[in-house]
Amino acid sequence: MNLPRKLRMGMVGGGRGAFIGAVHRMAARLDGEIELVAGCFSADPAKSRASGADLHLDPARVYGTYEEMVARESALPADQRIDFVSIVTRNNTHFPVAKAFLEAGFHVVCDKPLCFSLAEGRKLREVVRRTGRVFALTHNYTGYPMVKEAREWVRTGRLGQLLKVVVEYPQGYAITALEADKVSRIANWRMDPNVSGVSNCMGDIGTHAHNLARYITGLEVEAICAELSTFIPGRLLDDDGNCLVRFSQGVKGILFASQISSGEENNLNIRVFGTKGSLQWFQENPNELIFKKADAPQQVLRRGNGYLGAAARGASRTPFAHPEGFIEAFANIYRGAAVAIADAIAGRKAPKGGYDFPTVDDGLAGMAFIETAVKSGRAGAKWVRFPKL
Repeated sequence: MNLPRKLRMGMVGGGRGAFIGAVHRMAARLDGEIELVAGCFSADPAKSRASGADLHLDPARVYGTYEEMVARESALPADQRIDFVSIVTRNNTHFPVAKAFLEAGFHVVCDKPLCFSLAEGRKLREVVRRTGRVFALTHNYTGYPMVKEAREWVRTGRLGQLLKVVVEYPQGYAITALEADKVSRIANWRMDPNVSGVSNCMGDIGTHAHNLARYITGLEVEAICAELSTFIPGRLLDDDGNCLVRFSQGVKGILFASQISSGEENNLNIRVFGTKGSLQWFQENPNELIFKKADAPQQVLRRGNGYLGAAARGASRTPFAHPEGFIEAFANIYRGAAVAIADAIAGRKAPKGGYDFPTVDDGLAGMAFIETAVKSGRAGAKWVRFPKL
């Protein structure tokens, strides 16, 4: 990170009972470069204070609202206030919280999706550009070493000219809600269009599939033909979706995301087919990357080995034969953001190739994916062109 101290982190959201908040905190502290010093952990001030006590924070740095946090952190001396904030709230609050901190001069790490809507995303991109602050989006699956290796294969032409991309994200956790007496057991805010936005499944996990394909291949979506379904009674938003995708450079694709796929856990996976070979990567077995050719046996490459490229080696923390996983991949996003924030604090220019973490532009592409898929689905699975970003 090249800064003579730890970065001071604040958090909005992620209080008691919040899974993703704990994941962010574990990822942020993994490399010993970031320290959580402040937060507003809930819209309920009492819960925020209790969550701050759980984390052993100074009660004076635990706030009842994010507005109070912005004002009071801004008033602190420069050597005490937070350097950046991590936003782990519901979709409909990402924009106002991020905007408030960015305009107060703080850097931001934000959970995905970027915002509540594409229109909000466009506004947030303008705020990021105007303030010049670092903005990182936690599409954490791009942090896996073998995902970085896959991207390098595409960039160096190992697969040849790309022809087709197949990316899937099946989960089965919601299938029990098909039984009427269990519907309430999995009810959460993601099913509420006033909080989640226009999509549940595509907005929650479909965006991860889209981002993974975009990160590895470097291709942009040009058009989508989508069928979105709601299988669970009483839901207002989708819980399953199938998309045909036209990518740039004439590449064809299939994107499937589902929360009612019986027996599946978190089976995000991708296959990329080219004229010289293909790759396969599975999130539930993330330490391996498979390479196939028409005229040779398949190869299985594993993380932590010297035969991998620099990006994959740099994203690994343990030697070969020791598995790495979800938290470490998440931590790679924080490590990349920490380097960018430290450079900004020290007045250093960004490296020529930029930083390796998802940005507001990646988030905006994700919002466009959600709204294009929904528009296509509502039109009866008609082809819809991707909006200009």
